[in-house]
Amino acid sequence: MDERPIDSRRRDSTAPTRVRCAIYTRKSTEEGLEQAFNSLHAQREAAEAYVQSQKHVGWTLLAQHYDDGGFSGGSLERPGLQQLLIDIEARRVDCVVVYKVDRLSRSLLDFARLMDRFEQRSVSFVSVTQQFNTSVPVGRLTLNILLSFAHYAERGIMQSPSTEVAVGLAFR
Repeated sequence: MDERPIDSRRRDSTAPTRVRCAIYTRKSTEEGLEQAFNSLHAQREAAEAYVQSQKHVGWTLLAQHYDDGGFSGGSLERPGLQQLLIDIEARRVDCVVVYKVDRLSRSLLDFARLMDRFEQRSVSFVSVTQQFNTSVPVGRLTLNILLSFAHYAERGIMQSPSTEVAVGLAFR
């Protein structure tokens, strides 16, 4: 199975396609944000290193910072996230990189909605610590499985509380 990122397939034999990567960081509380090096910086540093490791396939880091310090992942009403969505709609972003999936959202249904918006704009999604990358086939399969659970949860089909707990644990 070919696991090369789709976005980086070469148009010719000399140069990979440019993939504009946006890093999104979030911390639920403001505690520690005043420090010279905080959780948002650590998340960004890990994501930057990942993007740098993909430079050979055309990944480039966007200068814009999409950071939400002191915002819960249970809501999509976050200034950094909203700016990221604006830039995705304007087609300025090809890939969203996060430290961990729950930095983007702690709600499976919100996550599913975000993935739908990303897909509509051909934006891939990468979680650097969880081997989650929708620019490769196995990453898209994983996403489709997660979205199937989200669909069932949204429709109220999940009857068992233990099933809902298991799905929630798998998502984190």
